[in-house]
Amino acid sequence: MRIALFSLLLLATAPALAQIYKYTDDKGNTVFTNQPPEGVAADTVDLPPANTVNIRTPEPPPPLAQENGEEGGQPQPYRSLAIGGIPDEQALRANNGTFVVNAQLDPPLKQGHQIRFLLDGIPQAAPSSDTSLQLNNVDRGSHLLEVQVLSGDRVLQRSTEAFTVQRVHTSSPARR
Repeated sequence: MRIALFSLLLLATAPALAQIYKYTDDKGNTVFTNQPPEGVAADTVDLPPANTVNIRTPEPPPPLAQENGEEGGQPQPYRSLAIGGIPDEQALRANNGTFVVNAQLDPPLKQGHQIRFLLDGIPQAAPSSDTSLQLNNVDRGSHLLEVQVLSGDRVLQRSTEAFTVQRVHTSSPARR
């Protein structure tokens, strides 16, 4: 019973321990203290609640492809993956914007794997086992083509290629 009474008394005095007092000393200075002064009239200071911030630890970035041919810690299933059908260091001339690209794999596409082509980040067809795709009506200018090897919804390996499409209008007055 004595311990319970002592605990209750301690809890009742806890807010008083956190109180701040304000008074003016004999030289005219304003003094703030946590101890009430003796013989001097002091006002209690009510403070607003302290600001708090919930800090979230950011998620770690995904692992980078490692130099030893591993992406995400998994060994890559193909020694090489490249995009064919796009000329190196020159514009691709396709007056109507139609051309064929292909995924060049070594070794050939394995059972259960599929290929997906993305033009400027947009899938151009459903994933399939076809390693070539005809792109239609591609606008002139610079583009980024990516080929991905998939196992289900998981990307196993990828390759990207930047290229420029040149489209010459055949009824242009300059061609007459």
